[in-house]
Amino acid sequence: MLRRFARRYTLGGMRRPLTSTLVAAAAVLLLSTAACSSDTATVETVDAARAVETIEAGVHTVIDVRTPAEYAAGHVEGAENIDVTAATFEEQVERLDKNDEYVVYCQSGNRSATAADTMADLGFTQVVDAGGITSLQAAGASIVQGG
Repeated sequence: MLRRFARRYTLGGMRRPLTSTLVAAAAVLLLSTAACSSDTATVETVDAARAVETIEAGVHTVIDVRTPAEYAAGHVEGAENIDVTAATFEEQVERLDKNDEYVVYCQSGNRSATAADTMADLGFTQVVDAGGITSLQAAGASIVQGG
């Protein structure tokens, strides 16, 4: 029955039977999905409240990716400063353990997204993008001054 259907009906007037076309399309879809997925690198973007909970749990290393001057003016307590705009950013994060868990934040969320994506591209497996420090402070994060 299926063979009779496949011989009679073709897709878009093409001579190839419909079943062959569907099988080929399914194969392409499966291969493209597999090529785009990665089991190792993940970046999770969270809201400020969830970020503060994550930071307070103490499991993640917290990285402030702003400039040293911004960091000195006020940063999340316990955060390490690695400036994403510095020419040495990739070199500095390469020294970190790629299997540890990290939370990154900046001033507004733009630089933290860039840093998180770069870290994922470098093979880091668990990176949380916490957005901006203003939102973190409003959500209850402990902010300290100095370097």
